[in-house]
Amino acid sequence: MGSSNTDPTPPEIAQWFAGRGWRVRRHQSAMLAASDAGRHALLVADTGAGKTLAGFLPTLSDFTPSRLGDAEPPAGLHTLYVSPLKALAHDVQRNLIAPIEEMGLPIRVETRSGDTPSDRKRRQREKPPHVLLTTPESLSLLLSYPDSFELFAGLKRIVIDEIHAFATGKRGDLLALSLARLQAIAPGLRRAALSATVANAEGFREWLAPWGDLDTVELVEGEEGAPAEVEILLPEEERVPWGGHAATWAIPQLYDLIRQNRTTLVFTNTRFLAEYIFQHLWDANGENLPIGIHHGSLSKEARRKVEGAMARGELRALVATASLDLGVDWGDIDLVVQMGAPKGSSRLLQRIGRANHRLDQPSRALLVPGNRFEFLEATAAKEAVDEGRRDGEDFRPGGLDVLAQHVMACACAAPFEEAALLAEVRSSLAYAWVDEAVWQRVLGFVATGGYALKAYDRFQRITRDRAGMWRLTHPEMAAKHRLNAGIIIDSEMLEVRFRNGRSLGRVEERFAAQLSPGDTFFFSGTSLEVEQIRDMEVIVRASKESAMIPSYGGARMPLTTHLADRVQAMLDDRAGWGRFPDDVREWLEVQDWRSEMPAPGRLLVESFPHAKRHYSVYYTFAGWNANQSLGMLVTKRMEDRGLKPLGFNANDYCLAVWGLRPVTEHAPLLSPDILADEFVDWVQQSHLLRRAFREVAVIGGLVERQHPGKRKTGKQVTFSTDLIYDVLRKYEPDHVLLEAAWADARTLMTDVGRLGDVLDHAAERLVHVELDRVSPLAVPIMVMIGRESTPQGSADDELLLEAESLAASAMRPERPERPEVDKN
Repeated sequence: MGSSNTDPTPPEIAQWFAGRGWRVRRHQSAMLAASDAGRHALLVADTGAGKTLAGFLPTLSDFTPSRLGDAEPPAGLHTLYVSPLKALAHDVQRNLIAPIEEMGLPIRVETRSGDTPSDRKRRQREKPPHVLLTTPESLSLLLSYPDSFELFAGLKRIVIDEIHAFATGKRGDLLALSLARLQAIAPGLRRAALSATVANAEGFREWLAPWGDLDTVELVEGEEGAPAEVEILLPEEERVPWGGHAATWAIPQLYDLIRQNRTTLVFTNTRFLAEYIFQHLWDANGENLPIGIHHGSLSKEARRKVEGAMARGELRALVATASLDLGVDWGDIDLVVQMGAPKGSSRLLQRIGRANHRLDQPSRALLVPGNRFEFLEATAAKEAVDEGRRDGEDFRPGGLDVLAQHVMACACAAPFEEAALLAEVRSSLAYAWVDEAVWQRVLGFVATGGYALKAYDRFQRITRDRAGMWRLTHPEMAAKHRLNAGIIIDSEMLEVRFRNGRSLGRVEERFAAQLSPGDTFFFSGTSLEVEQIRDMEVIVRASKESAMIPSYGGARMPLTTHLADRVQAMLDDRAGWGRFPDDVREWLEVQDWRSEMPAPGRLLVESFPHAKRHYSVYYTFAGWNANQSLGMLVTKRMEDRGLKPLGFNANDYCLAVWGLRPVTEHAPLLSPDILADEFVDWVQQSHLLRRAFREVAVIGGLVERQHPGKRKTGKQVTFSTDLIYDVLRKYEPDHVLLEAAWADARTLMTDVGRLGDVLDHAAERLVHVELDRVSPLAVPIMVMIGRESTPQGSADDELLLEAESLAASAMRPERPERPEVDKN
């Protein structure tokens, strides 16, 4: 889809390709042609297609003798490369320097991130390289310096790698605002974005385009590579486990595969699972093979050491999390393994792409399901990959906390005129929605902290001068901003302790944020009641009540809607069950015979007695976040109606709720007004809004994480934000940051969009089946009940026996009385 019929590739670059036995691919020359025509471009191409080189070809071309002629090479900063990961920038630098040196091009390349020494950062501003590789946060900080206008005045190109990884989140908001500012400084700037896994190309073109003008952005599609070879690993005895997520059953087979291959990359979905699988592999490592681990909690030195060892081909296997999802280019990986469910076809494609990194050779991947639902999910993901179907997140309105941070960065660089800055901000898709009223609220917040806080000097950051220009109230505000700016807020761990001070351990803040005083949860082998949450501590007392809330949630990747829909369609497609292993097929056949099947457009609810309790299982397929939130809301509604709920458990596929009384009518529990009534009350009473407020307060610059020479602890930051939160709730409930916190609490923490979809259609889609005992489909969620205190995958003999007992009951061949089916 190039803009020209003639090949625009300079001879020096064509010769370099030929010397390596390569050819310039169609999409590479199309990126060059788009740049020559003065157009922005989005390149969607498979991993191994030479995407990064395609993004840089216009830059390399500008420095070739055939294009320069008698002219001097361009001086100053020519190209910015923005990536979501520091490791990616360093990897690209390695791969970019080779062609530059081999072609003898006069191009200087450097990286800039939070790890770059301060003296080098200063030198980069005074004497910039031709190509600077950086992250969204470091770019925003560069734009906060007065010399940024001079630094970027001659900027020709910006290349955004792995755009799908951050365009739809807050880092994407920050980058969108930086792009708008760069375009204002350098109007001739051309934008290029690269991805292997964009599902909605039009949406990304619109995001990339100034003023959303699609006509200015060329869509370049890559040549198709060899299709990936994806297989699903099954236990040697051909029985897929009923419960669990860690898939530790596969360790002996996995170790054999590591022995058979040169280099194997093993992906897990959480840092805990990475450590857990690594430990199991190490225990099985009788031959002492070099096996490494890589995740975001490790030190920079440890990560760099592992990355270097992989680049040199010294490791036989590496266990990793999403920290290595993106395009770190190690060509010698010949097998990628996904432990547990893939959660999305795009994420799986991204991970598969880490193998081979060559377009003409198939990448090999192995999916290792932890349980039967994960087997279905793995099958759905494999079929989506085979069909080339991708999934992705929807774009959302840009965050007001990020906008406030950007306004402050602009004020640090130079005084600004508010109408001109608003026009610049609105040129980005993320902030095209901002009107004059919203803009004035944001400016008012940055200037004074808002109505309730304007009496305090510390919140006075910018002021309007007599000429009507906004400027800093004091030069020291710039240093404070640069020290505290950023988007990534690390999740804290909260101490769980009794009032007498005895500590029981720590839980993830994401879990603690959902708790309210009076809630009971299971932790450290004890049922605990929450007394209060304060200053990074959960104060509890021992409870005689059985724990209501599961506590092993942890940080979870959500199941994508696309994959959830595929799994439901698969359950409904009885003719397709023949391709499953015998035990999975039998599981579904007995379910179909004894109860009903979930299906697209149908919300199946099963009720049955078990162990002197009454259980209801809701098959929503809405993802863990939405199901966890629904569990909170439904049990509160059950309490209000005297139904005596005892607890709930959630996974990606369903929600199980149990209590002392049977629930005969489920539609009233799922009415959409639960989001207007109980939801608002729950979010305000729980720690959810406080946690969201702390994040937006830090991002918006209201609370400082760092002062020169010292950093606040999480407890200190929380103490500050809790005080401010209480003041604003009381005196300024429509404050900009409370609005931003509500937006985050709704979308990020509760997945309210998917929850709303379930509730909106519950009444007309609900199918209620009453059974005399547990159903086959309910066994996986039932197996998880009672294992809150045990790490995932470490089920003891008692739990395994319980699982076998449940499964035996569910799969008993005799058919019960014809179940009552309520299809209201």
